[in-house]
Amino acid sequence: MIKKSHGSLLLTLAALAQPMVSLAQSETVEEVVVFGKDFVPPVNSSGTKSDTPPIETPASLSVISRDLLDSWGASKLTEALRYTPGVNAEPFGVEPRFTSVNMRGFTAAAAGIYRDGLALINPGWAVSYNLEPYGAERVEVPRGPASVLYGQGSPGGLINFVSKMPKDQAFGEVGLEYGNNDRKQAQFDVGSSFDEAGTWSGRLTGLIRDSDTQIDYVPDDRQFLAAALRWRISDDTSLTFLGSYQQDKTKPSQSLPALGMLEPNPNGTIPVSRFSGEPGLDDYDRDEFSVGYQFEHRFNDSVRFFQNARYNDVKLTEIAVYSMGISQNPADADRIVFRRAAFSYGTLDGLTIDNQLHVALGSGAVKQKVLAGVDYQDVSAWHRQHHNATLTPIDIFAPVYGVANITRPAPWGDDDIDLEQLGVYLQDEIKIQEKLIFNLGARFDHASSSTYSRLSQSTTQDQTDEELSLRGGVVYVFDSGFAPYASYAESFLPSSGVDAAGKPFDPETGRQYEVGVKYQPKSFNGLFTLALFDLERTNFVDRDDDFNLFQTGKASSRGVELEAFTAMDNGLSFIASYSYLDTEQKENKLPELVGKQFPQIPKHKAALWLDYNFNAFGLDALGVGFGTRYQSSTFSDDLNTVESPSFTLYDAAVHYEWNNMRVALNIQNLADKEYASSCFTRFSVLCTVGETRSIRGSFRYRW
Repeated sequence: MIKKSHGSLLLTLAALAQPMVSLAQSETVEEVVVFGKDFVPPVNSSGTKSDTPPIETPASLSVISRDLLDSWGASKLTEALRYTPGVNAEPFGVEPRFTSVNMRGFTAAAAGIYRDGLALINPGWAVSYNLEPYGAERVEVPRGPASVLYGQGSPGGLINFVSKMPKDQAFGEVGLEYGNNDRKQAQFDVGSSFDEAGTWSGRLTGLIRDSDTQIDYVPDDRQFLAAALRWRISDDTSLTFLGSYQQDKTKPSQSLPALGMLEPNPNGTIPVSRFSGEPGLDDYDRDEFSVGYQFEHRFNDSVRFFQNARYNDVKLTEIAVYSMGISQNPADADRIVFRRAAFSYGTLDGLTIDNQLHVALGSGAVKQKVLAGVDYQDVSAWHRQHHNATLTPIDIFAPVYGVANITRPAPWGDDDIDLEQLGVYLQDEIKIQEKLIFNLGARFDHASSSTYSRLSQSTTQDQTDEELSLRGGVVYVFDSGFAPYASYAESFLPSSGVDAAGKPFDPETGRQYEVGVKYQPKSFNGLFTLALFDLERTNFVDRDDDFNLFQTGKASSRGVELEAFTAMDNGLSFIASYSYLDTEQKENKLPELVGKQFPQIPKHKAALWLDYNFNAFGLDALGVGFGTRYQSSTFSDDLNTVESPSFTLYDAAVHYEWNNMRVALNIQNLADKEYASSCFTRFSVLCTVGETRSIRGSFRYRW
């Protein structure tokens, strides 16, 4: 049985690790063979879509740099977000299929994942995304409503995956990785300029993985390829073409009965590796292809134009056998688990484009950076679902697999979903005496969506929504390095679908007040942030006990976030974070839920990562890392009657570098703690298991 862990909360400082250059701006790196520790990029891009320094940005925003991803040995986007405050990146434990993430208490999985500043919208949950971290230059995490710059989205924030771009000089990297669960991976990242003038330059990044997971019969296989080609048309104009392909082969994640995990079972403890599905039936196969470009033109020193565009194509097949809970029949002796199967098929085609005009105005005491933008997206998705196919039960303590092919039920849903959005936005950053900075923004969105049911051969939803979103903030930068700030922001998200009476849902909205202080010391490289926020979400869609969709009233999330980064000359770097979330259902169609906390959302999260190079001992090539992560208990059900215990985990790393080579050993969950990541109710209480110990050895060679 998994026992409760009451690990102490980390006392942490607060900080903000911020992003690098604007999304379309090129990079110049003088020395690429060094395996550096660039944990804090110098400027901000996602928070303002400009080159504003993080200390001047009146909002909470974190970044996970390429070097930090390498330091952790992160192989999934969720692993990259483990140390970020306000983000619960693994609410359902071992999940090889997609990125399921909550930010400030609200889900960001369907409308909060971005790539290169362009949304990866998933209407109707038709498909899913699980981006490959090896293809990222960095991962940016602005928290709070961001609709003024990005349009429809989650009120909790967004995750922006920034792709690797071409460089001006030749470089390369090849690597191998091997780990437990029979993990084998090979990867490469190469690039060069193709002429002496640097007019053409390119980059090719690839990865192939053949791996099992800690769950029996569940693979984690992937093929990934990304290409980037930059054409410097002139000194003032450049065009970068981007393309990528990714194929994932795995199986659905597993949920196990709480009776045998959280609660004593007379038969013992259910192994956390137990597979409750059918090895010959379960399947998860996703193919994703994208092409796009980033265009930049500088009219003069004050005026620049950017245009980013991408076309995305995704195909998904999922067959999932899932647990229904343990039998209550005494004759079954608390061993037998009922099961059902679901068949899901989905496709998505999406075109997204963002146009930005940047204008710098003024000089002397008052300066302005004005951003005017127009963005557009057109997404078409198809989703067919077959639910509630009943399978033979299974003895969860001594499973015998081999169910014959079952008859697929008639479709429960078979829908074509079309979504279109046009947004116009304006932002003005005003700096007075290099100290006082105002950030003001407004956006108007026109969004339309329609859902056509192939079952009824009729349009079940056809609606148009329009919304004005506002944002404002102010920050004052003292000579000491302290910068107090305050901000207000709104979010907007059209809600697909209809209620039981056939009425289309109103758009979901959010609003947030935030105050905080940032500190950037003068004597060493560091950045520290404390943020307090009050976030409210209105008109979000929920399900009742009969699985009918309905639009509820309000929910709130109030909290505190702290984050710290520092890099010392003696070789020590660390990041630390802490977040406190107080969530509450303010209004709900089901009155018994009013006043309750959100399930699967911890009140407390804390993390600390230390990385030390033995510079002081003349061993610059040798480094070690150590981390700890704490999560408080979470409620498993909407009524807050069942609680999943807290847990504390430890990570470690050791790395050695010489002659352009790097050898590393990364261990996650060092103590091999078995724990329930969270639990939920589906006819009975079921739990998802967290990641057990992962050991990965890697070798890389750069030139």
